[in-house]
Amino acid sequence: MAVLKFRVYLEEDDAVYRDIVIQHKQFFQDLHFAILKAYEFDSKHQATFFRSNDNWQRGREISFAKYDKSYVAEPLLMSETTIGSEIRDTNQRFIYVYDFTKNWTFLVELINVSKEESSKITYPAVSRTEGIGPQQYGTKSLLGDKFADIEEKYDLSEAAEGFGEEGEENGGEHEEEGNSGGEEDF
Repeated sequence: MAVLKFRVYLEEDDAVYRDIVIQHKQFFQDLHFAILKAYEFDSKHQATFFRSNDNWQRGREISFAKYDKSYVAEPLLMSETTIGSEIRDTNQRFIYVYDFTKNWTFLVELINVSKEESSKITYPAVSRTEGIGPQQYGTKSLLGDKFADIEEKYDLSEAAEGFGEEGEENGGEHEEEGNSGGEEDF
């Protein structure tokens, strides 16, 4: 049974991606849930795939459900459409859109086809994770609450306070004045 490896990029940042391996006889619904799991998104929103070409133009739609919108052609349904049935060439591309309000868009590109299936893997599976994925709801800082303290400590919007003029000699008094609590100024 053929195993397909897809690279799933975040549309805005191709340095953030997840590689997902899936069997060709599995359904787009399986790929849909694998992408959500790989990016730690919930599955509460509408979603759709579009078959695509080398220029990332949207073609035939493969939708999770038939939604209240106008379609050029009736969409295929993810639960009924196998991935292998929509592969037209060795570097097939799809566009995946999740949560039509937030419009999360992912570029899905076939990067490998293998005839070797691993008995140790439950398909679909994430085989590689690169970069820190976005937060589905709002922004959560890596630094958490500490970020506000750092931002305040190094606030440079105050008329370049703490910086001397070019060529100015640093006198002992000036260093003492700008230095508070034994910390060094940068």
